[in-house]
Amino acid sequence: MSAPVSERRAMFVKDLYTLQGGLESRNTALRSASRRTLAGLRRGLAAGQAGLGTHEIVFRHDPPDPELDAWLLVAGLFATHPKGGRGRGSLGMAMHALQEKRGDAATRRFDQLLLRDRPGLPHHLRQVVRLLASDGIPVNYGVLLDDLVTLLGEGYRGESAHRVRLRWARDFHTGPRTAPAAAERPSATATTE
Repeated sequence: MSAPVSERRAMFVKDLYTLQGGLESRNTALRSASRRTLAGLRRGLAAGQAGLGTHEIVFRHDPPDPELDAWLLVAGLFATHPKGGRGRGSLGMAMHALQEKRGDAATRRFDQLLLRDRPGLPHHLRQVVRLLASDGIPVNYGVLLDDLVTLLGEGYRGESAHRVRLRWARDFHTGPRTAPAAAERPSATATTE
């Protein structure tokens, strides 16, 4: 029996982040292998055949057929910008960081991305990820994979896709949320542990 889809997605993203670690390794063989794998993924993405240059990293995790295009696209996007961020930030959060550096140009690019339909989304995502790479802004590929499964899936016109876009927009316009100030936090006596 196969692992649950959420677990397979997590392991796939972990493997991508392992490639990132390989690029930073002192082991020259590991660095070289990581570079080769990423180059294959980039070639597939550039040819419009996301991931076809290197199938193994995707297929070893048994992606469900309806999610395959999202997995391949994420693999190619990662190869373009192998700087993954952890945490809960969406693509909107990464674009917020870009907007702080580049101003209105990033805002226009983000607005264009939000308006893309399923066929146009991969092209605009490649452009956005290249911009993020040029400024060294990490992308949370785990969250992006979950979002793309929705945006590229059967329900791409439904409520779930609308919610993904709203979350991206909220994260873009509000930026990182910080912990409440001490005066705003509940008192220690009010919490139970």
